[in-house]
Amino acid sequence: MRKRALRITSGLGGTLALLALTPNVGFAQELTPEEVQAVLDNLWVFIAGILVFFMQAGFALVEAGLTRAKNVVNIFAKNMADAVIGILAFFATGYAFAFGAGGDWIGTENFLLTGYDDYSAIDGGLSPATTFFFQAVFAATAVTIASGAMAERTKFSAYLLFSAVMCAFIYPVVVHWTWGGGLIANMSIGDAVYSDFAGSAIVHMTGGVAALMGAVFLGPRLGKYGPDGRPRAIPGHNIPFAILGVFILWLGWFGFNPGSELAADQYVMSVGVNTMLAAAAGAFMATVTIWLKAGKPDLAMIGNGALAGLVAITAPCGAVDPLPAVIIGGIGGVLVVFSVIFFDSVRIDDPVGAISVHGVVGIWGTLSIGLFAKYDDAFLGREDAGLFYGGGFDQLAMQVVMVVIIAAWVAATTAILFGILKATIGLRVSAEEETQGLDVLEHGLQGYANETATTGA
Repeated sequence: MRKRALRITSGLGGTLALLALTPNVGFAQELTPEEVQAVLDNLWVFIAGILVFFMQAGFALVEAGLTRAKNVVNIFAKNMADAVIGILAFFATGYAFAFGAGGDWIGTENFLLTGYDDYSAIDGGLSPATTFFFQAVFAATAVTIASGAMAERTKFSAYLLFSAVMCAFIYPVVVHWTWGGGLIANMSIGDAVYSDFAGSAIVHMTGGVAALMGAVFLGPRLGKYGPDGRPRAIPGHNIPFAILGVFILWLGWFGFNPGSELAADQYVMSVGVNTMLAAAAGAFMATVTIWLKAGKPDLAMIGNGALAGLVAITAPCGAVDPLPAVIIGGIGGVLVVFSVIFFDSVRIDDPVGAISVHGVVGIWGTLSIGLFAKYDDAFLGREDAGLFYGGGFDQLAMQVVMVVIIAAWVAATTAILFGILKATIGLRVSAEEETQGLDVLEHGLQGYANETATTGA
């Protein structure tokens, strides 16, 4: 991922003075302002990574809340697996494929974080340790997106293999082509090069396309569609879970987007404001849209509207002013409502709306740079790149090219993966398992204690 030049913030002099006066930290007096700034940058990105990691809890709650009680253990197990398997897979090969040297197509160095003299060394920028930590939690996020679309009917063993391959190979290749300086990063159309500040396409659309392929290969849940082909509602068992999950994800996004500045500087706050505004606009416009469409303000859809606003602003958050951030997030909130309805109508069963929130709205967020980009976000290389600021169509065309390449790669590789899993160990549980629920038959546990069970000993 590109990084802005280090900036010494206006408060750095005060920070240095405080460090110099603090007992037992006399070493601070020997550090240059640039060295102190580098330490602050690493600490901020580490803290942002912690917020992104906490998003796993948000995803788990959203998915569990929007599905049935008989599958809650399975939902949480898959989200746990995404953190455990995903991070280990990214450590083994994913980070090397993403950021190792090796040309336009794939990295070939630093497997298992080897090859560094000191992987904690800052050397004026982010240390390899800081970069790995931040990027590993991004990888776990990308694979978790698909979990919700595949809920209530996927074999746990098959899902584990999918999670491992996504974080070890499929997602890292996308990262290498972009933030890793590879294929897409080396393309240009006129003066336009790609931009995706925090991953509307690189992370969210990647997860959304994988979710789409998973839902297609699995087929719909039993009873989702009637004999006439019309979708039936399968209500989630705990809407408070889902909305609490939305708020946790919203909080985590303040690490996801501002953390992608990769520096503790004044731009962190403006990215945070754009993120906050887009989420609120997405929720508001989803409320209006679903109220007009269905006659009721569906709270689950409003929650997805907030997430859609967040996904939409993830790519342009460093390149736009607050008002365009509101517009981008608001359009995301409208899109997610119509997208969920569309996928239901074509019999693609997505229990939580992941394809729409992350896939469809991820595309919109990526393309919005070509319309609204005003500032150089350290990718664009110029001001006023957006069509509405006189930048012409080049930037929009470049964003389209990036979306097409990433979508094609993820669709092709996940189709091969799901096809192999389906033909070998099987991708979907039996009808009996699906009817009874995955918790007991897949995990030997109930998510909730039986109300009739005796208590005590």
